[in-house]
Amino acid sequence: MLQAQSSPENHVMVVPKIGYCRTLLSAAVADQATCAEGLDAVPGAEEMAAATAQPSFTASPPFSFLSSLLTSSASAMSTASSSTVTVETINPKVLKCEYAVRGEIVTLAQRLQEDLKAKPGSHPFDEILYCNIGNPQSLGQQPVTFFREVLALCDHPGILERDETHGLFSADAIARAWEILDVIPGRATGAYSHSQGIKGLREAIAAGIAARDGYPCNADDIFLTDGASPSVCTKSLCMTNCSIGVMGENQELTAYSNHFPICFSLIGAHDDAVADKVTERRHSLPHSSIPSILCFYCSSRWFSCLDILCVVPYYLDEATGWGLEVSELKKQLEDARSKGLAVRALVVINPGNPTGQVLAEENQREIVEFCKEEGLVLLADEVYQENIYVEDKKFYSFKKIARSMGYGDKDISLVSFQSVSKGYYGECGKRGGYMEVTGFSADVREQIYKVASVNLCSNISGQILASLVMNPPKPGDESYEAFTAERDGILSSLARRAKALEDAFNSLEGVTCNKAEGAMYLFPRLHLPKKAIEAAKAANTVPDAFYAHRLLDATGIVVVPGSGFGQVPGTWHFRCTILPQEEKIPAIISRLKAFHEAFMEEFHD
Repeated sequence: MLQAQSSPENHVMVVPKIGYCRTLLSAAVADQATCAEGLDAVPGAEEMAAATAQPSFTASPPFSFLSSLLTSSASAMSTASSSTVTVETINPKVLKCEYAVRGEIVTLAQRLQEDLKAKPGSHPFDEILYCNIGNPQSLGQQPVTFFREVLALCDHPGILERDETHGLFSADAIARAWEILDVIPGRATGAYSHSQGIKGLREAIAAGIAARDGYPCNADDIFLTDGASPSVCTKSLCMTNCSIGVMGENQELTAYSNHFPICFSLIGAHDDAVADKVTERRHSLPHSSIPSILCFYCSSRWFSCLDILCVVPYYLDEATGWGLEVSELKKQLEDARSKGLAVRALVVINPGNPTGQVLAEENQREIVEFCKEEGLVLLADEVYQENIYVEDKKFYSFKKIARSMGYGDKDISLVSFQSVSKGYYGECGKRGGYMEVTGFSADVREQIYKVASVNLCSNISGQILASLVMNPPKPGDESYEAFTAERDGILSSLARRAKALEDAFNSLEGVTCNKAEGAMYLFPRLHLPKKAIEAAKAANTVPDAFYAHRLLDATGIVVVPGSGFGQVPGTWHFRCTILPQEEKIPAIISRLKAFHEAFMEEFHD
């Protein structure tokens, strides 16, 4: 039996070596020492680097998450037993970590849900309505039949040989299952795959991308992942270093800095010295920049890269429907560079989260030109590409835009992210996705693959789903008509729900909400009375969190305070999904209106 303990001398996990799967803990300490040196040589950096040669600094993946919890300050460790984990001995970075989408308000909602179960009628509502997260099937959306038929057949291939199967499954689902099984080594969906993903599935995805964009796609550019989030982590891990910046929408900085509990340090006694240097650097950066000591979550493992990533924020223009102004990008880029920050990449989310806007084609061209001129990697989060609800907007991938401008791999580096969690499919729990990596040299690609390989591989069901999402049934297939009816029914219903909620928000006193063009969210602005802001301050919270808390207590509706995403200082918002089933939308609107009217009356100036 493997045993792990926290060493009070160096505050790392001490575990038996496991040859095939050493994690990055040792390398992380060395990297941190390098980072410390880049930040004017933090005291102790040499000792930290030397310590990495010791065998005790290696930890196998099952313990890498625990190590982030158990490493703590020297003062805490000196006053408690090394074998006891308490709030006092847990890494303080863990205690400080917050993730608003599943934060305090959601925790309270779960308690209320337990109350309702144990004591029906104990609250002024009979159910909790989770409008905080893009999790469609948890709110009643049904999975797409064709996708699930193929998955079922792949996971239990023995039934493909049975005569009765043809009466239960569509012919094209059976044929697709055979095609997929034939490209999986040994037809073993329970085995590890190539770390980049099964080649035949990557080829299917590449074909789907080429059909979507009208430009070639190479299967070797595809990395299959457990959803889009690990893709972002893998790419960020390869790009970040001391004094490195990534530009991101302030409204969605959370997706790339605090989206996961990543502000951990595995350094132990020396991490406070590094943190002090980070704090000094932070004060010299543009407002709201977020330098952090990071630990990236990838699949089920924790990568302690511990680089100092500075997120250089840019704000979207709410007055123009959350427009992305290139002038704002240039301003923030110049400001960051004047502070000595080497900005490496630009993050763009289209359609937008949490703002729900869809970029115009001309705007996308401006962004591509900006990245080319400034030598920035373009990180394009395109997971909501199917979620477009307005007739005058259409989704264009940034790769298509770049290629249509005549730019190839030698002109711009581009990484595009896609997921099976969003769109009309909503298969969040299956954890499937991919990134398409173009415009990078062979030696850089080798490093990207190396990082991916530490994770072994993404789950096979998610890989299969990603191939199906990019290659759904086509005209002439037996499932085509049923599939299109399901897809169009889901998307048209989402559009109606978005419009109904948009209109409802705009009908409320002191609330304004931009048009819902795409994605799965609305981001209404709260113009709160002064008394409400003062009440929030007295409650030691921010105004939009105060509003969201009161909304939950009165209605059972769960939303995410805008302060959890980043917003223009002095403005307050909340994010609300459009995902509750359509028949529940009128009741949600009714509850929301009654609450808001009472709230405004209570805090009327």
